[in-house]
Amino acid sequence: MNRLVGKTAAVTGGAVGIGRACVERMAEEGARVAIFDVMGADGQALADALTASGHDVGFWLVDVSDEAAVKAAIDAAAARFGGLQVIVNNAGISGSPKPTDQVTEAEWDRVQAVNVKGVFFGTKHAIPHLRAAGTGSIINLSSIAGLIGVGGIAPYHASKGAVRLMSKNDAITYAPERIRVNSIHPAYIWTPMVENHLRATAPDLEAAKVAAAAAHPIGNMGEPDDIAWAVVWLASDEAKFVTGAEIVIDGGYTAR
Repeated sequence: MNRLVGKTAAVTGGAVGIGRACVERMAEEGARVAIFDVMGADGQALADALTASGHDVGFWLVDVSDEAAVKAAIDAAAARFGGLQVIVNNAGISGSPKPTDQVTEAEWDRVQAVNVKGVFFGTKHAIPHLRAAGTGSIINLSSIAGLIGVGGIAPYHASKGAVRLMSKNDAITYAPERIRVNSIHPAYIWTPMVENHLRATAPDLEAAKVAAAAAHPIGNMGEPDDIAWAVVWLASDEAKFVTGAEIVIDGGYTAR
């Protein structure tokens, strides 16, 4: 229960899904946690619930595609909690499930703005605080779609591939300052985003869930906690020698 005592973490997209699980598990392990999300009611409710349970958690309404908003939230969280040692760049959208030749420029740009620029802004404005702390961990949520082709979601693939290589570049850049940067690559995790994606791509949600589960050799989709525990590990001193790594959590999906 004390793996993250003394650390402050910010989690983008922290109100629901994987982000919510990361917030909950990190708080339970002793971290002070800042939740950043566009979902105001969900984010505030989570912060209130965890605070009522004795954890030190705050919520900031943030669109990660807005650089000024990201900087202001990071600076405010660091001021409230007395510094920042961890940022989890989790916020992301799947975009329209269309083949490349049918994707509009606006659809393309929106996915890149959230999934790529959001990671860029989070990293950029967290670095001064991690530098001041003398150490830090940047955890970027990519996807198996940043490693292999799945088909039909070109903007999402492009964005997650970018996050993968941004992570490696930044791992090298900031290693001399003892700031670690790693990426996590989930397969299908049962979250609102995956549910919405399946609803948009199949007429029968239950049949789509069965098919998605069967795509994993282990026989089921993952749960948000499957990712959150890896985030806890990467945030902790247990992973002090881990940087530039790709943590693939996919039920065997990419092992074929």
